[in-house]
Amino acid sequence: MAIKVGDTLPMDLKLKEMQDGAPKDVTLGEIFKGKRVVLFAVPGAFTPTCSMKHLPGFVGDAAKIRAKGVDDIVCVSVNDVFVMNAWGKASGAEGKVRMLADGNGDFTRSMGLELDASGFGMGRRSQRYGMVVRDGKVEQLHVEPGPGLNVCSAESMLAQL
Repeated sequence: MAIKVGDTLPMDLKLKEMQDGAPKDVTLGEIFKGKRVVLFAVPGAFTPTCSMKHLPGFVGDAAKIRAKGVDDIVCVSVNDVFVMNAWGKASGAEGKVRMLADGNGDFTRSMGLELDASGFGMGRRSQRYGMVVRDGKVEQLHVEPGPGLNVCSAESMLAQL
């Protein structure tokens, strides 16, 4: 069952983030407790829509999003921490968007937002979505209904903050 507005995230679940040159486990509690966070998920790092539109929008609008009372902006993908770190560096995300790896897809499955991209040779991935989370509770959830980037782009999310 997919997560919905009003649900609380599993705060003990872990993602990975590169810190000081090494992979580090980060719990959802560390990310969301006492904060208002915009999280967006993508099917894959370095993929066309994700790299040319989705992540760059959040990097470019980071200051505007934070000005709306957002403490942090988080990008999640079912990729390993090394790929997410490299993608963040290549995209200028440092200091603007936290790049978190859901390498085994545990977070994605717990959200009920897994995507079978086997037909494209990509295996199990995340659907494209954005959410606003306040202190671990989902305030907004915008799942793309199909291909493309409409309801969870940085511009769309910014307009709804």
